[in-house]
Amino acid sequence: MLGNLRPFFYLYGHNEQILLNLNFILNDMTLVKRFLKYVSFDTQSSEETGVTPSTPGQMVFARYLKEELESMGLEEITLDENGYLFATLPANTDKPLPTVGFIAHMDTSPDMSGKNVSPRKVENYDGKDIVLCAEDNIVLSPSQFPELLDHKGEDLLVTDGKTLLGADDKAGIAEIVSAVAYLQEHPEIKHGKIRVGFNPDEEIGLGAHKFDVQKFGCDWAYTMDGGEVGELEFENFNAASAKITFKGRNVHPGYAKHKMINSIRVAGRFMAMLPSHETPEHTEGYEGFYHLVGISGEVEQTVVSYIIRDHDRARFESRKQEMEHLVRKINAEYGEGTATLDLHDQYYNMREKIEPVMHVIDIAFQAMKEAGVEPRVRAIRGGTDGAQLSFKGLPCPNIFAGGLNFHGRYEFVPIQSMEKAMKVVVKIAELVAARCTCA
Repeated sequence: MLGNLRPFFYLYGHNEQILLNLNFILNDMTLVKRFLKYVSFDTQSSEETGVTPSTPGQMVFARYLKEELESMGLEEITLDENGYLFATLPANTDKPLPTVGFIAHMDTSPDMSGKNVSPRKVENYDGKDIVLCAEDNIVLSPSQFPELLDHKGEDLLVTDGKTLLGADDKAGIAEIVSAVAYLQEHPEIKHGKIRVGFNPDEEIGLGAHKFDVQKFGCDWAYTMDGGEVGELEFENFNAASAKITFKGRNVHPGYAKHKMINSIRVAGRFMAMLPSHETPEHTEGYEGFYHLVGISGEVEQTVVSYIIRDHDRARFESRKQEMEHLVRKINAEYGEGTATLDLHDQYYNMREKIEPVMHVIDIAFQAMKEAGVEPRVRAIRGGTDGAQLSFKGLPCPNIFAGGLNFHGRYEFVPIQSMEKAMKVVVKIAELVAARCTCA
């Protein structure tokens, strides 16, 4: 059923007045209007180009955001050649306070198109199926996505079934910018210097690579890049990539006995030696895994690619050692040089960098409570820009942005979740001023 699904064209009246209410929350039209403008930019990143930002649309969006921040009167606005946009909301108190940052990424996933996004609004969601595209029979259903029922009675932004939505992470950008606007409109809320940072290429694992932590100049920061309301994350996987190349020997199959080495079969033997249930489809919580992400080959050569993940650093190192052990075993059986391993660490669990400064978690936890959000502290079964930034010297846990079902046509975000995320940003700024006595 199409229910109460309707397009958003009416939200963009050029003369529409944007109002703030007196109950702390920005009128949702202001926040939503920003978000809808942001998702109109095609910022899908790409692993193929080898440049930063990886796609030109990200720089187009960055320039738009720069103009918006300039029009708001923010200071110290910089946009570098790699698409990293920084800006400052000055302190409105003489009290010496830490500088806190809020960060979100501009790109959307390469997994699905983010071009010509056509969002729709489901008002007062009734818990039933939502037809995204009747023509292609694309339905967002609680039978497949039970988390929908957690948002019954709320207003959902959904796709038309042909693209992703872009809440990952344009919801985070909209929440940060809206929170800054709210603080500007409410000078009675005292706060220290606040830095905002918007970066490219998070979705291809490069968001933090060229992020200038010293230039950003914060004591700590938060990425607004989580999912469900209440998520507060300061643990993530340790991560590595592994590529194993298997060399074979091709001989006419009619005369191949004791001569042929079929690299595909050798690769199959290697894969069979890894624990069969230590894979993503068999693990949860703090359980790590080996994830086969690619295989290609012929008799002469086969290449197999894995990612290795574990929250525990010792188990992570053990998993890498197991890869090395199995390569040695293959070479002992088939001859030296049959298998070669290319193994690289990607990022580490930020917990070891956050634990010495747990006040940054305490403040976010209290901010959620005061914003009417029940905190859900959990480990990320993945990575985040914040993990890499933490190891570059900027402690940076992750906070929810409200979107769900990222990277595909079934992505959606409740408007009320975005409002709550925006309120948490404001509350963090307020609590830092209230709790901290020195920088």
